[in-house]
Amino acid sequence: MGIAEIVAGSVLILASLVIILVVLAQDSKDDGLTSAIGGGYNSSFYEGNKGRTKDAKLSRFTKVSAVLLFVVTLALNIISSFSK
Repeated sequence: MGIAEIVAGSVLILASLVIILVVLAQDSKDDGLTSAIGGGYNSSFYEGNKGRTKDAKLSRFTKVSAVLLFVVTLALNIISSFSK
């Protein structure tokens, strides 16, 4: 095992842990029965600034971490196939 494989494996483990923690930190998006009865639409200040909330930032961070996990996994497979 080369240095690149060890570093990539460590990044995979770290990215996996980050995804788990960020997903657990997000609020549930299930509105339940209130959404079914009332239609689920609320035009409040919170809804207008949804991209700046903590949940939106966590969602964006989850997407970035997932892409990083995917790219590093592909790179690790390519590196390990050339080292054999």
